[in-house]
Amino acid sequence: MKLSALVDYLNGYLDVPGHPDYPTALNGLQMDGPEHVAKLAAAVDASEEVIEAAAEAGVDLVLVHHGLFWDGLRPVTGRRYRKVKRLLDAGIAVYSVHLPLDAHAEVGNCALLGRSLGLELQDRFGSYKGSPVGWWGTLPEPVDSERLSEMVADALGGGPVRHLEGSAEWIGRVGVVTGAGGSMVEEAAGLGLDALVTGEASHHTYVDARELGVHVFLGGHYATETFGVKALAEHLAERFRLDWSFLDHPSGL
Repeated sequence: MKLSALVDYLNGYLDVPGHPDYPTALNGLQMDGPEHVAKLAAAVDASEEVIEAAAEAGVDLVLVHHGLFWDGLRPVTGRRYRKVKRLLDAGIAVYSVHLPLDAHAEVGNCALLGRSLGLELQDRFGSYKGSPVGWWGTLPEPVDSERLSEMVADALGGGPVRHLEGSAEWIGRVGVVTGAGGSMVEEAAGLGLDALVTGEASHHTYVDARELGVHVFLGGHYATETFGVKALAEHLAERFRLDWSFLDHPSGL
């Protein structure tokens, strides 16, 4: 598969040009590479560990959720130089996609985590600059907070889940915004949701949850954002007959 054709497909499939994002996300092809792609890798972060693993595996293109430039405009020195040099030496391209991947209806982090929890997705929830990112849905039958905490842990592979207590005895309506979605508590309350599932939150989210009555479940930023890159790589592999792998380097956060 030609890299240029694959990039064009990704930009259209994910609506990269039309979805607002943080300036440092730089969605799209961040690092050019070989003319043709046969082997993909998916990863959450474009870290040195991920890049080294991709080079050792003979990968042509790495799909990441968090790209190379989150710390803004900086000289290509130190760790930035090491990353770029390793990518150039190994002939690896990097394609990064942040909020457009969180938001996608088919391969998006939020929709996939919601479905993994057994939610019947109802509508969009949580937005950035007017573009929706998350989803909310209903459980087949209401559960208590302890049971939902167990369900979140199971969906995320058994990792720890922090529960910030709300007021509903039974939870049926749940919002999902992966990553750092703790700021969505007030919107969840306005929609009459019983709970919000996300990755991480600020300190004041504890107070927000108690005062607004919305249970908040924090499963970890990394853990909640493995879904999308895996699903996207699998989609490309099936559509274009490519090999793919997941490079798992959890942050524990």
